Amino acid sequence: DGHASFQTLIMTIKQKAYIGLVATSILWGTSWVASKIAVQQGVPGLEVAAIRQFLGGSLFVAFFLIKGEKLPTLKQLLWLTGMGMLLFVIANGFATVALLYIPSGLAALIAALYPLSVVVIEKLFFKNTKITAITFIGMLLGITGIGFVFYDNAFHNYTEGYIWGLILSVIAMLSWSVGTIIIARNKVKMNAYNATGWQMLMGSFVLMIMTLVSGKSIPLTSVPANTWLAITYLVLASSIVAFVAFIYTMKHLEPAIASLYAYMNPLVAILLGTMITNEKLTINILIGSLITLIGVFLVNRSLKKQREQALADVDAM
Repeated sequence: DGHASFQTLIMTIKQKAYIGLVATSILWGTSWVASKIAVQQGVPGLEVAAIRQFLGGSLFVAFFLIKGEKLPTLKQLLWLTGMGMLLFVIANGFATVALLYIPSGLAALIAALYPLSVVVIEKLFFKNTKITAITFIGMLLGITGIGFVFYDNAFHNYTEGYIWGLILSVIAMLSWSVGTIIIARNKVKMNAYNATGWQMLMGSFVLMIMTLVSGKSIPLTSVPANTWLAITYLVLASSIVAFVAFIYTMKHLEPAIASLYAYMNPLVAILLGTMITNEKLTINILIGSLITLIGVFLVNRSLKKQREQALADVDAM
């Protein structure tokens, strides 16, 4: 009976983890569309990002302070501010601004390319990543797929500032890549989720300053109800529920399965953008998206094999 109960417990945990995976994929996919709705109401993208990160960061920080976590030291705070600049000011802030000019599906797809830029950055600056045949094919497919989507969007969804939106999205993706590389190499000695909250909070202050300096900020009392609803959804669903679901998924599923959310997010954003914000969906966009995601998958698989080989070599020494 004890063995049967244990098996039942394992099955229950697995089922919850798969539910968490689906929730993460859907909620993070919908966050692109929610962000687009927020900026379409006349509220500057930087201000939307500032409000979102301030509320999300405050909730995280308050939670860990109540749990008894210590305040970060000055050295840690400087580090957290730097990471907040890369991950939440440039990556999230610029990506939010870009949504005013480009479809949410395309923005999500560009963001999904970050493993490709990680390979290039690691190769150029750290010389510790091999560009294998699979890596090269993956990178080629990723770029080709984006080319398909870009070409089709240029004719069906072209708006003033389209190129500007693409540039901001690429900068955001590169900033996220640099941030993840730095964090992987120089972990701060504090709870990782608490650190994320502080990064969001410090990033929100920088975003607020940038918004005020730009001269495009609007009073909070003038922010439309639809934008507040979108921001509330982003904070609760994307920053908290999806984040908790993601952590649970990573703990209880194999990494290869848990990481599937990264390939599902853009597809959710593309399909939902078509239904809610009337973004055009053509066969070329769909084919290009699938080609891109296959490319990203191959690059991730190549990196995983290289890491496993490096660990095996260390164990053999």
